[in-house]
Amino acid sequence: MTQNIKTASLPGASDTYRIHPDAKKYTLRDNGFTETKSGKFQLVRILGTMVSDPHAPKLKITISKDLSDLKFSTTTENGLQPVNIYKNDKFSEYRESVEAVFYGLLEGKVLERVN
Repeated sequence: MTQNIKTASLPGASDTYRIHPDAKKYTLRDNGFTETKSGKFQLVRILGTMVSDPHAPKLKITISKDLSDLKFSTTTENGLQPVNIYKNDKFSEYRESVEAVFYGLLEGKVLERVN
């Protein structure tokens, strides 16, 4: 029986990820995810390097409650519009922040790089 492995990547990014096979609900909580009312797990990080940056986009990672589905998005600071941080060099600082978040999640065995 083959398992349908769901993957996710940010628009324009070269790396694709999936949920680490050893990840459990407590692994997600230990790595900063919060559980929503619907049971999903969500991690939201502001990507600015300075706290006072009011226009820094947000990275949102959502994992389904059964740990089978993974979604990534980057949005404006208010969360209403998608932002492609890989579109041009003006977002390079934000890309570095995303890579740092993903590195921590790889180390914490929450995510696994597919490619």
